[in-house]
Amino acid sequence: MPHRLPIPVIPAVVFLLALSSPPAVAQQADASADRGGPATVVAADPSPAAPTPTETGSEAAEAPAQGQAQIDELQRRIEVLAAEVEKLRSGETPQVELTEERRRALGLAPSAAATYRRATEGVSIAGYGETLLENFASENEAGRGGAPTTRLDFLRAILYAGYRFSDKFLFNSEIEIEHSNEISVEFAYVDYLANDNLTLRGGMILLPLGLTNEFHEPTVFIGAKRPETEQRIIPSTWRENGAGILGSAGMLNFRAYVTNGFRGAAFTSAGLRGGRQKGGNALAANLAFSGRVDVTPIPGVYGGIGLYNGGSGQEQVVLDGARLDVGTTIVEVHGQAQLRGWDLRALFAEASIDEAGAASLALRLPATAPIAETMRGGYLQAGYNVLSQVATEMAVVPYVRYERLNTQHRIPAGFTRDLARDGRFTTLGVEVKPIPNVVIKTDYQWVRNAADTGRNQFNINLGYAF
Repeated sequence: MPHRLPIPVIPAVVFLLALSSPPAVAQQADASADRGGPATVVAADPSPAAPTPTETGSEAAEAPAQGQAQIDELQRRIEVLAAEVEKLRSGETPQVELTEERRRALGLAPSAAATYRRATEGVSIAGYGETLLENFASENEAGRGGAPTTRLDFLRAILYAGYRFSDKFLFNSEIEIEHSNEISVEFAYVDYLANDNLTLRGGMILLPLGLTNEFHEPTVFIGAKRPETEQRIIPSTWRENGAGILGSAGMLNFRAYVTNGFRGAAFTSAGLRGGRQKGGNALAANLAFSGRVDVTPIPGVYGGIGLYNGGSGQEQVVLDGARLDVGTTIVEVHGQAQLRGWDLRALFAEASIDEAGAASLALRLPATAPIAETMRGGYLQAGYNVLSQVATEMAVVPYVRYERLNTQHRIPAGFTRDLARDGRFTTLGVEVKPIPNVVIKTDYQWVRNAADTGRNQFNINLGYAF
């Protein structure tokens, strides 16, 4: 265990540091002794010496300037040491710089990156949480009643716990309590930081698709609720067991993993969300590949593409004695720009499911609600911080999001489309951050679908991160 200097020793350390930077005259005397001459020690005079007859005017002018430069350097060293002493007194952990681009290349939201900012061996703790109020319109778009009861849910309380073993190895995890009574692990992995541009990762990992799955802290995404496309096609928060590689080169960065695949027996007409295995006794007869490539041309702006491909049958989807592979592919493109107070985001995702008709029969799904062969969704979103030109950490961001989602875009022959799954969502709201770590988001959603059963709703979200 490292020993700390007792506080009474600190003034002595400061004094010794001052002695470690002797005046130039003393240095010259030492140099003379090294050459074999007498080592004469000359006391430093704070006032500049009067020029001798042989000194030129410029040399006489340089002497006071050199003396002042030495004093300034000594003062700087004392201030640096004082800052380090204060860190020792407060128990503050030494930190290393982690840029926004580097953090994003590691697939980490701000609080999730706490372990990577630690400069020394030891534990890091961080977290976030959010509460959501949902109030539903009394009538749907067709004028029918039956509105759900207003809900107030403590959605999640999260604790990030990490440990840095060395400059190369670290552990990072996210432990979640959902709805105040469900405990789960969102991710837990070990990283080997080979160098600044290459990392190896293994454990339970977040799949690197979309704008929300890896960056799902409430202070990061805009809106009281996550986008529907990033819940049903990219089923955030989506994590599986596996391993992979992360890298960067200039403005490019990538992440690529091999994990267990979906459990296709839980697919429905509503999307792929039920197929997540979440790391618990995951079936791995079918594996999957997931990856993404992003380009960051300038700070605050990036765009890229994500891909997932793998079997989802897991030897559980059987029709007429034949096990179905239920190959599943997701392709998405995304972009985000945060400049001069603006926050602009866009995403499009498409999922393709092989043998969707046979799987629907094997799972005995209704003929009016099959697993689709193709699902599509996407959104455009814009927000502007009206206080961005004011010198304050407070932010007030009105925002709007338009989204289309159809998890029944193309269905197998012999089945009927579930029209309620072809929806349009328009969200208008405002988020207020009194400080960067606390956010209040209020919005109203207009919900429409092809079955005329859409129901509008009003939402309030209180979130925090540390």
